[in-house]
Amino acid sequence: MVRIRCRGVLFDLDGVLIDSTPAVERVWKRWATRHGLDPQEVVKRAHGRPSIATIRELLPQVDAESENRVVERAEIKDIAGVVPLPGALDLLRVLPPERWTIVTSCTRRLAEVRLHAAGVMIPEKMVTCSDVENGKPHPEPYLKGAAALGVDAADCVVVEDAPAGIRSGKAAGARVLALRTTANEDELRRAGADWVVGSCGDVRVDDGELLIAAV
Repeated sequence: MVRIRCRGVLFDLDGVLIDSTPAVERVWKRWATRHGLDPQEVVKRAHGRPSIATIRELLPQVDAESENRVVERAEIKDIAGVVPLPGALDLLRVLPPERWTIVTSCTRRLAEVRLHAAGVMIPEKMVTCSDVENGKPHPEPYLKGAAALGVDAADCVVVEDAPAGIRSGKAAGARVLALRTTANEDELRRAGADWVVGSCGDVRVDDGELLIAAV
């Protein structure tokens, strides 16, 4: 058991606190098919990054802003099967609300829809792709997340499931706890994760002192 002292916890959303994988895959596979792209490859590229970055990368010739609105509307509409992941609600209940927030590649509107669907509280200072110029793996999202809590990124633990998010957290100067909910352990380690566990169910808090024990 490893005890990690920190002043703030920065959670990714999809794949960390909630499971939206079936909905995400349905939306992106339909989008990929419509544009003649490989659905599996598109889903893999889309995870953990702002959707507009994936669109620009795969279809540089299209109006990315317009396509992004199409994808966002589809994701907001499709929330079937969006549920909290194991241990997520229990962990959030014991963390002081001023010491954690969510840093997600979703737009604010989509993040709020998914949080409501999964029954997860919306933190006051959530950071979404609507709030940053540069999405993950750039450090900006997690730097803004730490700033929202009023602490240095070096005093935070980032909780992530995607290589792009891990690289973002490490580039910001934070320590990263990775979950094996989406990628395999080798991918998470290669991206720079400091610790790897199965889910939020493997994380404890010691008497509210933000001493996180990762099994």
